[in-house]
Amino acid sequence: MLKEKYVLMTEEEITRTLRRLAAEVAEKIDDLENTVIVGIKTRGVPIAERIRDYMKKDHNIEIKTGKIDITFYRDDLSLVNESPVVKQTELDFDINDKIIVLCDDVLYTGRTVRAALDELIDFGRPRMVKLLVLVDRGHRELPICADFVGKSVTTTKNEVIKVKFNETDGKTEVLMCEKEED
Repeated sequence: MLKEKYVLMTEEEITRTLRRLAAEVAEKIDDLENTVIVGIKTRGVPIAERIRDYMKKDHNIEIKTGKIDITFYRDDLSLVNESPVVKQTELDFDINDKIIVLCDDVLYTGRTVRAALDELIDFGRPRMVKLLVLVDRGHRELPICADFVGKSVTTTKNEVIKVKFNETDGKTEVLMCEKEED
């Protein structure tokens, strides 16, 4: 059970942050013609789509987007759920020699990103993978860091960052929650 502590980011703050991240991607990646954006399901997908939309609207840059499901690549699959729900990976383009901007909502231990990299490699050999996250909360267990970070937050192990998007949750916000003790 999670208890909501406070709103970490409002919808307006998320919009502003993703717009800034899109501008950073446009500025820091020098070969945007060979760049694709891939969202990790579930909440990395709306981030990827919004980054794509802001790059088109604000910078007149068209970038293809894809979605990956990492369910079978997780090293904690047996701990997550006895019957995991597997969603389809959707990469309707060749990723060989592409620059991939991999999007996720929260960077925590690094295990989700590791699983996503394994999934990507099954589809080809990208030239480079850059990681974009809305929130970095620390506590890494693997040597993974994000190239593009919306907000860095110091958390305790008992705290949980809950990201919501209209597309998946009916509301857009980032919440700081705490695990309730039994």
